[in-house]
Amino acid sequence: MNYYCLIAGLPDLSPDDKKTTFTLADFKNELLELLDTSDVEFLRLIFAQYDNQNFLAFLIDRDAFLQPLGNLNYNDWVEIVQLLKETENPKDKRILPYIQHFYSVYQDEEFWAEGISKEDYLTGLYYDFALQCNNSFLKSWFEFSLNINNLLTAIACRKYGLNPHNYIVGSNTIAQQLRTSNARDYGLTGTFEYLEQVLQIAEEPDLMEREKKIDLLKWQWMDEHTFFYYFTIEKILAYILKMQMIERWQPLTPEKGNVIFRELIEKMKQSVEFEETLQAGEKIR
Repeated sequence: MNYYCLIAGLPDLSPDDKKTTFTLADFKNELLELLDTSDVEFLRLIFAQYDNQNFLAFLIDRDAFLQPLGNLNYNDWVEIVQLLKETENPKDKRILPYIQHFYSVYQDEEFWAEGISKEDYLTGLYYDFALQCNNSFLKSWFEFSLNINNLLTAIACRKYGLNPHNYIVGSNTIAQQLRTSNARDYGLTGTFEYLEQVLQIAEEPDLMEREKKIDLLKWQWMDEHTFFYYFTIEKILAYILKMQMIERWQPLTPEKGNVIFRELIEKMKQSVEFEETLQAGEKIR
């Protein structure tokens, strides 16, 4: 289906934009009314990442703040969690397959003792699900984004002496390679086209500048991969992804970015120490 008027009327976006003409939430709500039913599913897939955040937050605290960009609201989560508790295989279109799988292991302490965080595991399940998408652009985007994020994670693990098995997410070929390779290029030369670019960006000492360069690489990738899509859903999906990038940068300052990064690394190190303590306890037994 073509969306001539909608796409022609969209304001231009630039990686340097400080804000968008309208909010992502408003745009999403408008699209839900305008898009063909089959295309709405692609829209929901992008915004399911916020559902992941909300699902975890709700499981920890039923009164937690829920990200309004999610597809599901508070009442949805109350009903869904109740269904998951009471039914082994609930038949509800709101429950994506990976959500049900995640809930099945959520309270399994032995499963989590291996070291991966609940957030990372859920993210990996989300990517595995997204890579089954039948829209070629969106499927390629998710794989590209997953590969870049995992490569950056592998670089950080190597730098700080962390076990990549606990931080690499997803199960595609490159994810599996990054978990095991000790090579300088992680064995990805000839496999991942953007390897050298990402390795070079990872050497940038300024954390905010590094993130902006990664976003610029992703932005350019979207421009290249939607060049011949003029008025189809692919153009709209790329527009949403670009809006996400712009909105993500709005509340950040260099100082806040550094704090977030340092907290992430510290959290990763603490999880390693916790894993080592558990292993030591097993040996004593």
